[in-house]
Amino acid sequence: MIDQGTCNLNWCAALLDGLIAGGVATLVLSPGSRSTPLILAAQRRPELTIEPILDERSAAFYALGLAAAARRPVALLATSGSAPAHWLPAVIEAAQSDHPLVLLSADRPPELHGWGANQTIDQGQLFVPFARECHDPGPATADPAALKMVRALGARVAAVARGPRPGPVHINLPLREPLVPETALPPLPRPRPTPPAPPPATWSGGAPDPHRATQVRTLLRGRGLICCGPDSARPGLAPRLWQLADHLGVPVLCDPLSGLRFGPGSAARIARYDSFLRNPQARAQLRPDWVVSLGRTPVSKTLLGWLAGTPTLRIDPAARWSDPNHDVAVLLDADPAACCDWLGEQLDPAPTHWLEHWQHAERRIEAIAAEHLAESPWCEPQLLTTLLAHIDPDAGLLCANSMPIRQLDTWIGARATPLRLFCNRGASGIDGQASTLAGINAAGVHCHGLLGDLSLLHDLSGLQLLQRLDRPCVVLNNGGGRIFDYLPQQGVEGFERLWRTPQSLDLAALARGHGLAHHAVEGAADFAATLARDDAAGIIEVRLDAERSRTVHQTFWSRLHEDTGLLK
Repeated sequence: MIDQGTCNLNWCAALLDGLIAGGVATLVLSPGSRSTPLILAAQRRPELTIEPILDERSAAFYALGLAAAARRPVALLATSGSAPAHWLPAVIEAAQSDHPLVLLSADRPPELHGWGANQTIDQGQLFVPFARECHDPGPATADPAALKMVRALGARVAAVARGPRPGPVHINLPLREPLVPETALPPLPRPRPTPPAPPPATWSGGAPDPHRATQVRTLLRGRGLICCGPDSARPGLAPRLWQLADHLGVPVLCDPLSGLRFGPGSAARIARYDSFLRNPQARAQLRPDWVVSLGRTPVSKTLLGWLAGTPTLRIDPAARWSDPNHDVAVLLDADPAACCDWLGEQLDPAPTHWLEHWQHAERRIEAIAAEHLAESPWCEPQLLTTLLAHIDPDAGLLCANSMPIRQLDTWIGARATPLRLFCNRGASGIDGQASTLAGINAAGVHCHGLLGDLSLLHDLSGLQLLQRLDRPCVVLNNGGGRIFDYLPQQGVEGFERLWRTPQSLDLAALARGHGLAHHAVEGAADFAATLARDDAAGIIEVRLDAERSRTVHQTFWSRLHEDTGLLK
């Protein structure tokens, strides 16, 4: 088993990999004990110039001057306690003057905070008003995924520090003892000249420089795809995105919240990836060489896990690092529509028939799903189909988190009919759903609601606001947090009481108490007829057999896993 000192060294070495790749060429440090692992790692990077300066305040202003003159990020390192507090005047100046500094504060591990340990303060909040970003990746571990994360964090921090609005970025590094590896350290490498710094990982539009174009062409070779997560659609994007996809012959995977799955589209639009990526053969043969990413993290955990390790070009005018897999190699901080035009000029089409394999899988899944649901008892998939068919093209649907949005993602494919789909997916909470639904309607969107029983319970005060709606709120009453039925917690001791947490809800009484109509339904015909009623506004409570629903889903996924006809 790897000792803690070696673990710390490898962790800090991975962080330096990212920082150096992002353009950091100088580390200005003040001596201390807790920062030892990072100093040991820095000594083994000949391309990194190390400048020791005793006083932290002086060191910070020295780094500030170097960053201002060189116009590249300079790293600043101090030990724990009051040491990094002496940086504050220089950090304020860097924030106001847009000078790129990377602040690396060594820290005591979490178990020593709040217990009177020596030289231990809350360092994570020291620079919050002035730093462009603040990060605390936690103590060092030997986990390969964690090492990949901290390497990506280094590249990200360097990019942000020298990005469209340069400035200080803070990484707080809690390190456990021992701080030196148990085994002998390898000898220091011989110094060699520092190579020229690579360009920043962001491009802010305008005429891209030749290096950027070469970097993108090198990254996006072979078979690729475009992944559009939530909030991808921006004015003017859709036609140019479809034009790019048709020109390159690549699929566009459209999250239900992307704004691109519903409405006019392209033959390149793919919506049923969450289903066919559950097939091992499809997962292997449809593996892309690259990804162009737009929007936020997709709903589908299946898709996200499958894409892990794929080199990614991210397009986001807000420069958000929506990259939970830590695979973004280039972030284009520019207008997505303009980027589509530019990429169309830079890239060669994908190999012949690449897109056709995706289209075949999409059609195959659509047929399998229709056949499966025709043979299955009525539950959420058929309910969703009925509900969406009832919603007018200019109206909307607020879909709650947890199971409802996942089921919609799985069962509802692309369609030419527009739909304004809303979901509080930023933090993915189940709270405030009824109030959010009321607010959407107050903004002039005639919006239905689709909530789970626990989502409704979390926002009972929001029921008072639903009196103003002229569209119904559909509540799936299936006995608690049924998402846990599909997670590893299912079946553990205390599962029913501590995870699923079923509630005794009398929705009819709750609705009456808030002046709302209440309709209870249990089947397809009853649900469709209730939606069509003139007085459907209020609460439509759909009582579902959760075990039957779970069987429908699991038999579908098993069928997909065994299917041999997904690929053309």
